Amino acid sequence: MDQVIPILVYLALAYAALGLLFAIPFAFRFVNRLDPDAREGSRGFRLLIIPGAAALWPLLLPRVLRKDAARPVECNAHRRAARGGSA
Repeated sequence: MDQVIPILVYLALAYAALGLLFAIPFAFRFVNRLDPDAREGSRGFRLLIIPGAAALWPLLLPRVLRKDAARPVECNAHRRAARGGSA
């Protein structure tokens, strides 16, 4: 057990470091590609999204690499009911 804790700490540090390396370019360059509304975002907005992008980098990285500009469409009971579909 004494060997597991340092390994987990190093893995958490590696995750955080990779997240920070991804989040800074994402906040100042790539977020514009994923969200057109972010183009008008201020520098303060970009600084605010860095922690979230650093934490969620494994989910954001594939979208950046795909250059996926389409917004994801949520499919839930409310949207289906609004379209006239079954809930």
